[in-house]
Amino acid sequence: MTTIAIGESAPSFALPDTDGATHALEGPGEAAAPATVVVFTCNHCPSALALHDRLLAVARIYSDRGVRMLLINRNDAERYPRDSFDAMRERVRADGGWPAPYLRDEDQSVARAYGAKTTPDVFVVAPDGAIAYRGAPDADHGDPGLDAAWLRAALDDVLAGRPVDRAETKPVGCSIKWKP
Repeated sequence: MTTIAIGESAPSFALPDTDGATHALEGPGEAAAPATVVVFTCNHCPSALALHDRLLAVARIYSDRGVRMLLINRNDAERYPRDSFDAMRERVRADGGWPAPYLRDEDQSVARAYGAKTTPDVFVVAPDGAIAYRGAPDADHGDPGLDAAWLRAALDDVLAGRPVDRAETKPVGCSIKWKP
C-alpha cells in the first residue's frame, strides 16, 4: 500500500457519521475549508485514546477559524468489536457529543487511499486540496502537556498561507486492523 505524499491531492470521500449524516471531503477545485484535519482513529487503541482529548481540543479551538476535523474509524469490527459502528455511536453518546464528526469507513477504502498506518494518523488538507501535513499530533501520546503541538503548528502555517515547517512526522500508535 502506498501513502500519499505531502503536496499531493487528498483523496475525496463521503462517509456516514454516528448520527447517520454524511460528511464529505471535496476534491480539487471545489469549495473547501481553510483547512481540514482528517484523523484515522479508533475506539480501542491506547495511543488513540490518550490523544483523543487533545484532538477534540484542536477541533474546538480551530473551528472558529473555519477548520474542520473529520475523525475516521476504519478498523475491522468483526475482529475488533469495540470498533463497530454501534460502539462508535455509544462512545460519542456517552461523551455527550463531540465537536467533530466520527465517521465509519466500513470498506476501508478511504484508509487505503490515504495510506493510513496507525491510530491515530493525522492528515491536514490545505484549502487547495493538497496534503500539507501528515503524522502524529505531537511527539508523545503519553505527555498531555504537548497539547497536539505538531498539529497546531501545521494548522497555524496552513491558515497563514505558509508552507508547513514540519510537514511530516512519524505517526505512532496501534496498527490499522485491516479486514482479511
